[in-house]
Amino acid sequence: MKKIFAIAALFASMAVASAQQLGVTGGLTLSSMNGVTNPKDTKAVALYSAGILYKADLGAGFAIQPELLWQVKGANVQENTGALDNLTVSRSNNVELGLGLQWGPDLLAFRPYIFVEPFVGYSIGGKENQKLASADFSRDVVLNARNKLEYGLGAGIGVEIASHVQISWQLFRNLGPLYKTDQLGEVKYPYDHLKNYQGMKINLAILF
Repeated sequence: MKKIFAIAALFASMAVASAQQLGVTGGLTLSSMNGVTNPKDTKAVALYSAGILYKADLGAGFAIQPELLWQVKGANVQENTGALDNLTVSRSNNVELGLGLQWGPDLLAFRPYIFVEPFVGYSIGGKENQKLASADFSRDVVLNARNKLEYGLGAGIGVEIASHVQISWQLFRNLGPLYKTDQLGEVKYPYDHLKNYQGMKINLAILF
């Protein structure tokens, strides 16, 4: 009886081990935001992400997949009214942790899945480019007024091929304000009208 339990425990441990994978991931991020007066004033920019992941199968088609990413987001917003001649809200560099929850049937050769992914991140740099009607407006003032902590939610679809390659498409939206407008004083307009980043991601992951 002890031998039977030992063999069963061995097979169980092998199954658990086979259900866990590490991997690398990266891809294209197309991000934008709501503009000052109209979303049409905002132009999406093509940026990127890269990082590592861990995947664990939970059974019944479910899997959990945390990812630690270097994620670059941004948007170009043009406005020709008020004090600004041409404003470009450029880039935000974030260390981002996502917690993906997947579901999809295993069809042997491939596995289509849907997923949701809440995420949280911290900004460790960025860039603000501006053409201004007034030279009194420093880009450093705006950059320092950005919220360092970011958080949001993503959702999408993907396909896993032969248990080792994932291709996914995701829509995401950052939540909360991008700028601490109380730190911008008299120049807070139009930053209190700008929303946070949103867009889509196309990613490729290799699992080991």
